[in-house]
Amino acid sequence: IWIEPQGYCIMGGVGLEDGKAIQALDSVRERLNTPHGIVLLNPAFKEYHVEYGEVTSYPPGYKENAGIFCHNNPWVIIAETIVGRPEYAWEYYKQITPAYREEISEIHRLEPYVYAQMIAGKDAVRHGEAKNSWLTGTASWNFVAVSQYLLGVRPDWDGLIVDPCIGAEVGPYTVRRTIRGATYVIRVEGSGKKGAKLTVNGEPVEGNLVPYAPAGSTVEVVASF
Repeated sequence: IWIEPQGYCIMGGVGLEDGKAIQALDSVRERLNTPHGIVLLNPAFKEYHVEYGEVTSYPPGYKENAGIFCHNNPWVIIAETIVGRPEYAWEYYKQITPAYREEISEIHRLEPYVYAQMIAGKDAVRHGEAKNSWLTGTASWNFVAVSQYLLGVRPDWDGLIVDPCIGAEVGPYTVRRTIRGATYVIRVEGSGKKGAKLTVNGEPVEGNLVPYAPAGSTVEVVASF
């Protein structure tokens, strides 16, 4: 089992109607997740295979051979918000985020202000030790995961989608978003759930889409559970 299709297919809408999305994410939790992040594959290759190439050239638990590639962990975070499981999405976010890993810096052994390309996986000798700081696209992907899916404010064709799905330990928060010349002040009341009810400028609306307002406008949005 590999991490990429489990997250990316759900981001593309695959498996949402027939239960396969939940099945895939349950398999991630069972076979790929660790306290230090989600490994790239399981089981790890134990010897070199010329037909598979580079992935089998690394020791078990490192790099592409069942290491925790931080770059693709956000795909699973996003997928968990799509299926409405904020507790898992928030857990996976904290597992690889430098600010939270500073509490175990004697294991992590990397700068506390930057993402690692990879963290040694469960098959590695030093599980949880990070490698290759700065050399990763993790920050940009986690920015998308946090701002658009955990906090839940993302642009769509006809308006802003407001669909928060963040861990229960996060209290009420406010997002201020400027887009197409209008400013949206979005107050989220409650967490640990999905499916917030919205009011826009005091009026309830159906669904989670806030239509774009004219440039220069200020729109007040409240999302509550």
